[in-house]
Amino acid sequence: MVRIRVLVVDDHRIFAESLAAALAAEPDVDVAAAGSGPAAMRCLERAAAEGRRFDVMLVDADLGAQVVPGARAVVARAVPDNGEDGLVDGISLVVGVRSGQLAVRTVVLAEKDDPRRAALALQAGASGWVAKDCSLQRLLAVIRGVLRDETHLPPALLTGVLRELTAARKHRTESERLVESLTPREREVLRCMVAGLGRKAVAERLFLSPHTVRTHMQNVLGKLGVHSTLAAVALARRAGVGPVDLAGDVVERGGQLA
Repeated sequence: MVRIRVLVVDDHRIFAESLAAALAAEPDVDVAAAGSGPAAMRCLERAAAEGRRFDVMLVDADLGAQVVPGARAVVARAVPDNGEDGLVDGISLVVGVRSGQLAVRTVVLAEKDDPRRAALALQAGASGWVAKDCSLQRLLAVIRGVLRDETHLPPALLTGVLRELTAARKHRTESERLVESLTPREREVLRCMVAGLGRKAVAERLFLSPHTVRTHMQNVLGKLGVHSTLAAVALARRAGVGPVDLAGDVVERGGQLA
């Protein structure tokens, strides 16, 4: 019998343990539970290192865990900032798993239907969005379905999720058009901004004066039609612009970007 390894991630201990116990009663399911995003990442990484990867992760949409290292920058545009540094919801864990290239399907468990957050979950890499009050048989069907590369959503959410994904695609297309209007040097400055570099650091990296970098940054904001670095970074991420490689070589003086 092929066994399915499931990781339940929820900071409500009673719910997590109850769900884990119910799933473990199935003859082909092995279950573990984690109470936070970092704990889940450690479980996944340890299991991968030992050659016994988890197949499916069930994660609470409202997980009140500390942010997975490296995940906040990736999901800054997707998860609203709640004003408390390091606190985000379960969607960041989905992103952290995806960016960490951990081969596990993820299903988000939610208290209520929310087309926008369900769309964000799918964009983050989730394979399904399921109500927490669904039946055990329904949840098992979803678990087995995502292992067949199926995507599962409640029927009532389909129209709303499709609308959200269409709008996101439109915004991405517009963002890409704006980014394409930048010069090569301005795009490199934008990538530095996405990496969180300040004006002085950008100047040192690109062998430019701080005044020149300031001019480039102002041009970037003007062409993108935004009024702050934060807004520019959010637009850049929608367009698929990643951060400059801080571990790589600096741009050569007098190169093609000058």
